[in-house]
Amino acid sequence: MSRIITNSTPKRDGYRMPAEFESQDEIFMIWPERTDNWRLGAKPAQESYAQVAETISRFESVTMLASHSQYENCRSKLNSNIRIVEMSSNDAWCRDTGPTFLVDGKGGRRAVSWGFNAWGGLYDGLYFPWDKDLLIAEKICELTRTDYYTTDGFVLEGGSIHTDGEGTVLATEMCLLSKGRNPHMTKAEIAEKLCDYLGCEKVLWLSEGIDPLETNGHVDDIACFVRPGEVCCIYTEDKNHPFYSVSQKSVEQLSSMTDARGRKLKIHKLCCTKKPVLMADASTIDSRRGSQPRKTGELCIASYANFLICNNAVIVPQYDDENDSLALEQIGKMFPEREVVGVRTREIVYGGGNIHCITQQLPSA
Repeated sequence: MSRIITNSTPKRDGYRMPAEFESQDEIFMIWPERTDNWRLGAKPAQESYAQVAETISRFESVTMLASHSQYENCRSKLNSNIRIVEMSSNDAWCRDTGPTFLVDGKGGRRAVSWGFNAWGGLYDGLYFPWDKDLLIAEKICELTRTDYYTTDGFVLEGGSIHTDGEGTVLATEMCLLSKGRNPHMTKAEIAEKLCDYLGCEKVLWLSEGIDPLETNGHVDDIACFVRPGEVCCIYTEDKNHPFYSVSQKSVEQLSSMTDARGRKLKIHKLCCTKKPVLMADASTIDSRRGSQPRKTGELCIASYANFLICNNAVIVPQYDDENDSLALEQIGKMFPEREVVGVRTREIVYGGGNIHCITQQLPSA
C-alpha cells in the first residue's frame, strides 16, 4: 500500500515540507493512556485531548489513533465525525512520532519517517522502550497510502522543526545538537540532512529552547512561521519569568536573520503566561522503571506558541491564566483571515507538551 523510497532524497525528487499555514486534508492524534506520565490514570488528559480533537474537527477531518485496550473508551469519548483507528504506541505525541508529509506541487505526496528515540534515547530519553512509537510514522503512511523516505537512523522529532514552505527551516541548537540525538554529526551535516529531507535551502538556528529537560528545547514552544517572511516568537519583559532569557535572546536572534529568499524576518511577539504554570498533584502518576518521574510543583512548559494552524483556524492553548485572552488577541492579529480558538490544555502540559505536540497534519497534495 505504501513503499519505502531508497537511493534518493525528497529534495532530489522535487518534494518539500509545506508550511503549516498551507492547505491540509487531515489531522492525526494519538489517544493518551500512560499512567506513568499522565495524572489520574490519564482520564483528565483524555478529556483535554477530546476537546482539542473536537475543536479541530470543526475545521477539518481528524483521525485519532488508539490502542486495543483504549479503543472502546476512546470511541465513546469522541464525536462520531472523528475517525478512530486502532494502533499501538508507547505514548501520545503524534507530532514527534508521526511522519513529516511532503508535497511536490504536482499532486504528489510523500513523507519522511525519522528515527525516534524518546527524546534522547539511553542518554537522556524520557522512557524506554519506544519500539511502538518507532513504527507510528510507517503505520500512518500505510494508512494514508503514502510512499515514504527513511533517514537511516537519523533522529528527529516533528516538534523540533518549523518550515515556511519556501525553503527555510527553524530549529534550535539545544535540541538538534544534543548528545542524545545525532552526536556523530556536525551542525553542518545536520543542516544538510534537514535540507535534503525537507526540500529546503536554509536552516535558521536559535540557540536555546525553553524545555531543556524533556524535549531538549523544541522550537515549537518558541517560534513558528506565520507566513513567508514572518515569524511569531514568545516574548516577556518580566525578568523574573522563567522564559525571560530565552524569549529575549530568540527575538534578538530572529531580528538579525534573513530567510532562504533573502527576506529580513518580521517578528510578531507573543506573550507568555503571567504566572508560571506548575505541575499539579503528581501523586496519582504511577512510578515505573525507565520513565522520567514527575514532581508536584515543578515548572511546566506552558507556551502559547505551541498552537496548531489548521484550515481556517488556529487552535491555541489556554491555561486559566491572566494572559490567556491577550494571547488569543495577539494571535488573532497575526492570522486575521483565520478563526482563533482557545482550548484549556493544563492537563496536556502536565504531561510534557501541548496542542502542536499532540497533532500532525496531512497537507493537501
